[in-house]
Amino acid sequence: MKRFEVVMTLCLCSAVSAAQESQPIFRGGPAHLGVYVSLAPKGLALKWTFPTDGAIVSSPAVDNGVVYAGSADGGLYAVDAATGKLRWRFDAHGDVNSSPAVAGDSVYVVSLDGSLYAVDKATGRQRWTFATRGEHRFVAAGNLGALPSAEMMPDPWDFYLSSPTVAGGVVYFGCGDGYIYAVDALAGTLRWSYKTGDVVHSSPAVSGGIVYAGSSDTYFYALNAETGALLWRFKTGDDPKTHLMAGIPGSAAVANGTVYFGCRDANFYALDARTGNLKWKVANDGSWVISSPAVADGVVYYTTSDSHRFQALDADSGKVLYWLPTNIYAFSSPAIAGSHAYFGAFDGRLHDVDLKKRAYADVFATPGYTANGPRSLDPDGGLKADGIWTGDTLDDTIVNLRVKIFSMGSILSSPAVQDGSVYFGSVDGKLYAVGN
Repeated sequence: MKRFEVVMTLCLCSAVSAAQESQPIFRGGPAHLGVYVSLAPKGLALKWTFPTDGAIVSSPAVDNGVVYAGSADGGLYAVDAATGKLRWRFDAHGDVNSSPAVAGDSVYVVSLDGSLYAVDKATGRQRWTFATRGEHRFVAAGNLGALPSAEMMPDPWDFYLSSPTVAGGVVYFGCGDGYIYAVDALAGTLRWSYKTGDVVHSSPAVSGGIVYAGSSDTYFYALNAETGALLWRFKTGDDPKTHLMAGIPGSAAVANGTVYFGCRDANFYALDARTGNLKWKVANDGSWVISSPAVADGVVYYTTSDSHRFQALDADSGKVLYWLPTNIYAFSSPAIAGSHAYFGAFDGRLHDVDLKKRAYADVFATPGYTANGPRSLDPDGGLKADGIWTGDTLDDTIVNLRVKIFSMGSILSSPAVQDGSVYFGSVDGKLYAVGN
């Protein structure tokens, strides 16, 4: 065989191996780059749906032909990736609003009951459980400006639990008790814990022996992955009166010596991964950035809430390269496969962005969008000015959000891409598989 043919054969074998590689963890790996080794589907036709009895904000993990996802019905589900048929269900004794991670023979997931569970990935049987000091949402007096201003209120927009990250035989995750935990992946015993000033629903990123996570206390933390010792912390914006524009619920991505993350203070940050020094920050027109960024080919991609954007920045300088309108809030984090990015929005639509053309390529709509979008959205696709946000109490906000907006099948789940299919969940309780 000629040298050229040998080289080509090796390249093809490598490509096939990479295409079959699984990345069964939130954002595709410990560094949370949001990049998936998969062919990009050429369309978003529905392949199957799998129903649960609760909203799905958990992002799926796909491993060896099985999709793992959590639901607010308290279940962790294993579903056949090709057919959408149930393999098993594990009862996690509370809403599973964290994204599962698969490592070795186990699936790891955090439940609203305040526990981290390790489950046998073949059978769904519990291997062990680790109990935290207790899970809860961020709480403040007059939270987000709601009345009565003296009442202690949980944050109705605090949808997610921290998703576990597995690296070097250790499971890292945050908790509403304010701690970041490191737990032995095999034994379920505590390696270390670090106390922040408030709720940690950010999912830790792990890179270069360092754990990175944000907290609702407005600080972003870098910890030694082996010992839990603080290496540095970075202060983001503060809003002591209502906490409306403060805190870091989203997760970071780590690439090329830089940590990228969004914040509710309406800024997007790039920090030096070793020192925590600010490299640059970008303002987002007063909008929260809840989603976790994806980083590929020198570009950072993320979605915004109130400014309704899918945004692309130069990774080195923070320069805005372009943005596309979403017309509505987006908390779903972009997943990149090939030259395409996929993310969901509160109107129940999953978007496919052609990154080369810098334009939308396709869209998939949940049944809720088709049924209830017309009564909730204006002709431009934004929320109607009247009839959605009514009242000024916490109860009003919950009703407006959960009854009115969620009726469109909002997609808060971040997609995972594997073998040419996109997998995601919706608050309509269904797990979806779409592709060509």
